[in-house]
Amino acid sequence: KQIKAAFEIITSDPAVKAILVNIFGGIMKCDIIAEGIIEASRELELQVPVIVRLEGTNVEKGKQLLEQSGLALISADNLD
Repeated sequence: KQIKAAFEIITSDPAVKAILVNIFGGIMKCDIIAEGIIEASRELELQVPVIVRLEGTNVEKGKQLLEQSGLALISADNLD
């Protein structure tokens, strides 16, 4: 719900060309965050690229979920 609300706020601005999600999941696990990003992206049918950088607990599982989602989510390992 929180990710969806954030995406709604961000995409309400027509000047937004992409969304960058940069998460260090220490307490909150990266796979849970990835599930929220996937759900929000599906529900909102986003028309802008979503770049996701995850780091922390369950990062590999989170990246796997993003890759297998069937959505055009871009997984980044760093911000270079």
